[in-house]
Amino acid sequence: MIYTATLNPSLDYVITMKEFALGKTNRTLTESMVPGGKGLNVSMVLQNLGIGSTALGFTAGFTGVEIERMAAERGLNCDFIRVQEGLSRINIKMKDFDGTEINGQGPVIREVDAERLLEKLDGLREGDILVLAGSLPVGLEKCFYRDVLKRMSDKGVLCVVDAAGEQLLNVLESHPFLIKPNQHELGELFGVEIRSREEAAPYAKKLQEMGARNVLVSLSGEGAVLAAEDGQVYMQEAPKGMLVNAVGAGDSMVAGFLAGWLESDVEYLHAFRMALAAGSATAFSEDLATAEEIRALFRTATFTPSEDDRKR
Repeated sequence: MIYTATLNPSLDYVITMKEFALGKTNRTLTESMVPGGKGLNVSMVLQNLGIGSTALGFTAGFTGVEIERMAAERGLNCDFIRVQEGLSRINIKMKDFDGTEINGQGPVIREVDAERLLEKLDGLREGDILVLAGSLPVGLEKCFYRDVLKRMSDKGVLCVVDAAGEQLLNVLESHPFLIKPNQHELGELFGVEIRSREEAAPYAKKLQEMGARNVLVSLSGEGAVLAAEDGQVYMQEAPKGMLVNAVGAGDSMVAGFLAGWLESDVEYLHAFRMALAAGSATAFSEDLATAEEIRALFRTATFTPSEDDRKR
């Protein structure tokens, strides 16, 4: 079973505008409201690909009720913990202004709420997959992801972490199954600027040496790199297409990787290419990619073998 944890989910208010001016009344051209959060996005793309999961996390107030309602409407199995104070956040996504966002804080998570989540996670069994994705809400310690992985280490649960900075470095000692930094997050970890797949590859390998089993690095239009547990480093350029909406593309890569890995019986190259197809399909779509969009892109995209592929 796959479980995704979105500890600070949101209602994403996605808008387009002709222009934006400070100090004036600005009006939208189009608007939509969708349940948001990295773990929820992973669950929704998995659902689109026919793979069930259980979405975990915290919700609060009337916005939390709406997040759960909309997620269930999309067919997700949700098991959120309802906290008593505060509101789940509303994030404003301004599509016309280079990914400009205004993100809320969300509710404060108390120790008793965190313990309730940990009790749920104690029910996971060997072979289950747990995806921890996104920022931590107020009230949780920065080491929360690390503590969860330590708690799972004796259970045989495969843990996936999509986080940045200290939250990502903290989990490496527990040997997560997969981590997914983007090129900017990877560069910040090592104090360098990463502009290409070739520049990303050695740093992905360093994260492996520090404990991660698989390291998937997204590089937007440059494609992706996978330092895989089978000893190979796979590099591919991005499929060609028109960028429509980059929101959720990285989360789609995580879902695509897991789907490819499961359907191919642990074949890392197939998982990597599914990840790239899923991330690109979402980037080329108004919403999270459908199975048809992902499969079509996987079939038609030209994947040029990297040097490591040629050695196989």
